[in-house]
Amino acid sequence: MHPEIPYLREAIVFLVAAGLVIPLVRKIGISPVLGFLFVGLIIGPFGVGRLVGETPVLELMVFDDLEGVRRFAELGVIFLLFTIGLELSVAQLWDMRRLVFGLGAAQVVVSALAIGGIALLFGNSLVAATIFGLCLALSSTALVMQLLTETRRLSAPAGRSSFGILLFQDLAVVPILFFVGVVGATVEGSLAGAAFWAIFEAVLVIAAIFFIGRIIVEPLLRFVSGTGSREMFMAAVLLLILATAALTAVAGLSMALGAFMAGLLFAGTQYRHQIASDIEPFKGLLLGLFFISVGMSLDILAVWADIAWVAASVLGLLLLKGSILFVLARIWRLPTAVAAETAILMSQGGEFAFVVIAASLSFALLDPDIAQFMLLVVVVTMFLTPGLAILSRKVGKALRVKEAPAPNRAAYGDGEQPVIIGGFGRVGRLLAQLLEDQRIPYIAVDSDPDLVASERARGVAVYFGDAGQSDLLQHLGIERAAAFATTMDAPDTAEHVIRAIHDKWPSVPIIARARDVEHAHLLRDCGARTAVPETMEASLELCEQLLGGIGFPADTARTIVDNQRTWQTEILEGKPRS
Repeated sequence: MHPEIPYLREAIVFLVAAGLVIPLVRKIGISPVLGFLFVGLIIGPFGVGRLVGETPVLELMVFDDLEGVRRFAELGVIFLLFTIGLELSVAQLWDMRRLVFGLGAAQVVVSALAIGGIALLFGNSLVAATIFGLCLALSSTALVMQLLTETRRLSAPAGRSSFGILLFQDLAVVPILFFVGVVGATVEGSLAGAAFWAIFEAVLVIAAIFFIGRIIVEPLLRFVSGTGSREMFMAAVLLLILATAALTAVAGLSMALGAFMAGLLFAGTQYRHQIASDIEPFKGLLLGLFFISVGMSLDILAVWADIAWVAASVLGLLLLKGSILFVLARIWRLPTAVAAETAILMSQGGEFAFVVIAASLSFALLDPDIAQFMLLVVVVTMFLTPGLAILSRKVGKALRVKEAPAPNRAAYGDGEQPVIIGGFGRVGRLLAQLLEDQRIPYIAVDSDPDLVASERARGVAVYFGDAGQSDLLQHLGIERAAAFATTMDAPDTAEHVIRAIHDKWPSVPIIARARDVEHAHLLRDCGARTAVPETMEASLELCEQLLGGIGFPADTARTIVDNQRTWQTEILEGKPRS
């Protein structure tokens, strides 16, 4: 560690891994999650760290403060849950209540009972068996959600069911930690009374976050975005995320759950796509650090020393949790393919096991050797998760082929191909009205927060953001857009936007508004399929009115102008005049 800059060496090692190793891993077709896990395995205290005594220079490549890295890496999970909340809404969450509070609750309860019963049979105390049952019933939110996001399966049926279960598991951490605290400490008063006040406080904090958030979030973001400073806008967003996460932590809830609630609050605003675009680099880097911290936790020598027991325990945990979840999913009437895919994907242990077991050890509720063995099993199952994700997709696909033809993508909301309008001034509004009259779906984006707020108040699908940002356009779904129409009156901005879209999504047709004929030629060179000069249309309309005013019949005047329009269009398209 550098005496003036804490964690400087660790930061450099991490950035080398993120900037060099991970692109190589991605190039050869391996999941970045698995890449980060293996990087952590190599540079952790149980990898290269074992050789530091013999080769001191290797100390430059080692993360030795595992606990410090893990605490910092928790921010990655916070940002992951925030972006998931950002993609949902309260209404969508309510629609998922059957999965969250039905299937999710059943999975935690039944899995905890089964795992706890087995732990009891192996000679553990009732308290220890209960703790092991509860913490091993939980799956890895960070790994599963990141893998679903990478493969764009979050909106698929198996993705939705997995997310619903994980959301309940995050909620379940609160009573689990409460149970550990009550059993491990002397509590004055009745247990029922303490439980009531703990739950009441948690519900009160959640209600307060939603109530206050709905009042202050949008006005605050509108004020900050009005300054035109992306830095200030991002600072305000980060403040709201971390403040909400801190409030839930004070109430005994998980910080990740607080971040998810913050995402739900932002999801109802016009800033959701711009925020998702801006937050992506933070989330990606910090999640990478989280996965590295998981890799650093795996002691290969310890696994090898107890290889038979570790292998049996890992296999047993995967089979037991997977079987229970498959049966419950079928009881909840999920299709066989979805039930199997969800069961395989969710069968591993999760990061909350570290938290629960650490809290239990602090109260001396568990035998340290058995606790370390259980953590080892959890880490191994987490290591296997990318492989489980691949297996779940293959099994789900095979079962879907047997059951019935593949479902229409439109059933999951992916079938529509909207038009994206860049810029929502007078021309953009006119274009949106035309599309609306023809029942053609559209999404608009504009960088004026006051304009966006006023239009959204009228129910228009317009969002705040910079249409020239590739990440923002990706969140808007440009890869499946019917067309992109830029109506911006700033020439430089229009050129930048068209070039960015054409370079990354050349198959998306771009229709552009140009200032004049020369500007139209420039926009076509940048990648626009069609560029319409506003001066040309204004001049032609003026000519038609003029001809009518001096006595030409209306049909004749219109024919003359249409011929002129055709000629001008041919010139723009580079066709020779006949």
